[in-house]
Amino acid sequence: MGSNSSRVSDLPKNEYLKKLSGTESVSENDPFWNQLLSFSFPAPTSSTELKLLEEATISVCKSLVENNPRTGNLGALIKVFLSRTKELKLSAECQNHIFIWQTHNALFIICCLLKVFISEMSEEELQLHFTYEEKAPASYSSDSEDLLEELLCCLLQLITDIPLLDITYEISVEAISTMVVFLSCQLFHKEVLRQSISHKYLMRGPCLPYTSKLVKTLLYNFIRQEKPPPPGAHVFSQQSDGGGLLYGLASGVATGLWTVFTLGGVGSKATTPPELSSPLANQSLLLLLVLANLTDAPDAPNPYKQAIMSFKNTQDSSPFPSSIPHTFQINFNSLYTALCEQQTSDQATLLLYTLLHQNSNIRTYMLARTDMENLVLPILEILYHVEERNSHHVYMALIILLILTEDDGFNRSIHEVILKNITWYSERVLTEISLGSLLILVVIRTIQYNMTRTRDKYLHTNCLAALANMSAQFRSLHQYAAQRIISLFSLLSKKHNKVLEQATQSLRGSLSSNDVPLPDYAQDLNVIEEVIRMMLEIINSCLTNSLHHNPNLVYALLYKRDLFEQFRTHPSFQDIMQNIDLVITFFSSRLLQAGAELSVERVLEIIKQGVVALPKDRLKKFPELKFKYVEEEQPEEFFIPYVWSLVYNSAVGLYWNPQDIQLFTMDSD
Repeated sequence: MGSNSSRVSDLPKNEYLKKLSGTESVSENDPFWNQLLSFSFPAPTSSTELKLLEEATISVCKSLVENNPRTGNLGALIKVFLSRTKELKLSAECQNHIFIWQTHNALFIICCLLKVFISEMSEEELQLHFTYEEKAPASYSSDSEDLLEELLCCLLQLITDIPLLDITYEISVEAISTMVVFLSCQLFHKEVLRQSISHKYLMRGPCLPYTSKLVKTLLYNFIRQEKPPPPGAHVFSQQSDGGGLLYGLASGVATGLWTVFTLGGVGSKATTPPELSSPLANQSLLLLLVLANLTDAPDAPNPYKQAIMSFKNTQDSSPFPSSIPHTFQINFNSLYTALCEQQTSDQATLLLYTLLHQNSNIRTYMLARTDMENLVLPILEILYHVEERNSHHVYMALIILLILTEDDGFNRSIHEVILKNITWYSERVLTEISLGSLLILVVIRTIQYNMTRTRDKYLHTNCLAALANMSAQFRSLHQYAAQRIISLFSLLSKKHNKVLEQATQSLRGSLSSNDVPLPDYAQDLNVIEEVIRMMLEIINSCLTNSLHHNPNLVYALLYKRDLFEQFRTHPSFQDIMQNIDLVITFFSSRLLQAGAELSVERVLEIIKQGVVALPKDRLKKFPELKFKYVEEEQPEEFFIPYVWSLVYNSAVGLYWNPQDIQLFTMDSD
């Protein structure tokens, strides 16, 4: 930039940036800061624009890294920002555009510099850069002021206290982005950070009292989904040709001000950023997830996780237990609506999982809703489009279903909700189906996809656990859902026979040759038999507990009765086959008595009559199928890389060089 600069490539030669990063100390009272901060340009948004900006400024940043221990210019810049934020609230109320504009610019520069500093050095070295003592250049003292802590407290105050107006929208987003950058040291470590300096600042001292207010603000930012102000409402106006002049009113503040520039150069059109309705909501959600997944300190639990676990509904008038810190209240209805509407993104699904799993108040509220279809349908759609989703997103959606199906009330109510014309379900036209039957269809489809593609045992286990939890409350199953249950069993049966045949042939081959290593068919057979037994238990649970509610399942069983013949005498399935065999034999006999050439309607009528006649005491009782989701030991090993991959891929206005990332591999999903 600079008085004559208009291209990103000119930034390394810019006189103000050179002075900031040079060998000369600049006092915080120097007029230079007004000059430095009086620039205007369309903020970069796309990764291409951000990469260009980073590449152009990296030499300046590295120069500051080298010289700052002697000059303390980073500290001076931060002090300038801190002094301005003290008047920020008043400036917002007075509509002081210039003041807010320059304060935003200061924070933007700090964020860019902080990102490079964190990627270039250890936390201990970073801390030294923020504890520069002006009286003794190049020396650091334990008694010197800790600007890093002051900066963090200031950011927390800015996020939670500054009113959200058109003129403060961008600085609010920038404050949240800077917080994310501050915590980004995790990106540059392969191992999960457990005793980080950055965590220490946020979990104790002057930052700690902001905990509940920060979590509440970030949640409300997500709930409200505030769109950025229209172009005319920005702090500065931009020329329509994409180039630009100085923000006119600022010319009295400094001489030789920076020129407006676009990342493509003068006169060129900026690349259209990806559509994002609310950068503030997106950034707030990412920061919230990062905070919620910080590891506990050795002597104190994560306060942000505590806040997320304990907040209550605004309509809940019961007192907060004195033993629970960082509590607050929020409108659950608004939060529920936002969660239902935003499930297309990984981060919104992860938030839903976090709240359902960790906050019993939220879980109780959601399970009591009479419009659960608004929440369940988006989750089912994620699973239905499994081919287009990354594996983590699918896991989160599936675990959410598993948590919901732990509740018997949920399992009953989903069969009472009737849906019409599910347009995204393309295998078959579903003009009318219960939410419960649709859930069964989608979970079975996920199992079948997993069997043919990913073959992930964890996915299988959770799908089957959700079906098992629901099985005792299956009600009025749609004929297609009943067919798919039996079709899945048919698929498993064929797979079992194929593996059994391979194992037999392999065993014969081993008798003639001892030199060739053999595949472990025994392990494959064991896995497939575990899944088959689970399916038999699900069918048995439905027949034992709600036979009279499910004539379509009995019909499907009778239609494919030959499938079950081979398992009647199998030692692994004999016990669980007793009830299924009894039902098949009983209803087959009644159909035989009714004669041949029976219509579907007549068969269903005979089944409904037979259900009444079948003595219930003839069905053997088995323990109730109930599976609870239990988080893995050290869940942070999964969640922290996942959250930071979301930040890396989804954060607005932030770019990290993929070659520097250590926490996760860039080609993984």
